[in-house]
Amino acid sequence: MLIKTDDTKKYDLIAVGRACIDLNAVEFNRPMEETMTFAKYVGGSPANVAIGLAKLGLKPGFIGKLADDQHGRFIKTYMTAAGVDMEETVLDTAGHKTGLAFTEIKSPSECSILMYRDEVADLYLEASEVDEAYIKQARLLLVSGTALSMSPSREAILTAVAYAKKNDVPVVFELDYRPYTWQSLEDTAVYYSLVANQADIIIGTRDEFDRLENKEGGKNEETIAALFQHSAQLIVIKHGVEGSYAYTKAGDVYNGKAYKTKVLKTFGAGDSYAAAFIYAVLAGKSIETALKYGSASASIVVSKHSSSDAMPDVAAIEALIQSHE
Repeated sequence: MLIKTDDTKKYDLIAVGRACIDLNAVEFNRPMEETMTFAKYVGGSPANVAIGLAKLGLKPGFIGKLADDQHGRFIKTYMTAAGVDMEETVLDTAGHKTGLAFTEIKSPSECSILMYRDEVADLYLEASEVDEAYIKQARLLLVSGTALSMSPSREAILTAVAYAKKNDVPVVFELDYRPYTWQSLEDTAVYYSLVANQADIIIGTRDEFDRLENKEGGKNEETIAALFQHSAQLIVIKHGVEGSYAYTKAGDVYNGKAYKTKVLKTFGAGDSYAAAFIYAVLAGKSIETALKYGSASASIVVSKHSSSDAMPDVAAIEALIQSHE
């Protein structure tokens, strides 16, 4: 079993980093220039994963900095109602705002995101605002790549990882690469490597692993050979519609297929995949089953309008898997 069952832990997972607002186009099949109405949801990879795990029946917590504005209050209220512990969220007092993501749904294959990420509250989380005692209560710590893109959030993430390692809390690194938050590819590779070399589980797309290695067209075999020299025990590399591969340090390789669905939009797949995959690992299921859970959850979410709101429960995931078998 990759992650030990421990009834003394208060939280199954604590996620650290970004929580923002998604404004998804309600009018489909038209460019954003012509779109007049949007629906508001909680967004941000770590927040979405925490919400996804809560909907799957687990006990997640969240560490992040929220703006002292209407959007920040909406995020905290929504996540608390969803079942995420928000007691360690910090209120920004310096006037930074909540990050916004406007989404465009021109067609199932033509979706884009217009991000407002300048001076956003989540990137101002300080290392001193990360509580070691809180992290110690988790079975797993989740960090994502976007939070490494600038200081002081970068140092807060590195501090959280250090606390987890000190207290034998396994670390999941969800690569979550967003090019608009980084100064250069070289910076990305440096800070991604700092965390990847300490992480126990690493999840990302093939393109995101290329950013970690600062190369184009990287090969899975070379990637895992390098990362398994460090702390990694399990590496998941996603290849879109071609499915995903999971590699263990013991040398096992698993291939998970992507489930076909009626796609509404392309965003949200990664967060839903991570939530369901991590749920299965925490539940002691096989890696092969975890890949199925991840793919099924992603398939469900891309067929829905939102990301966080559309996170499925266990019954929905298992029903989809069974329908394909």
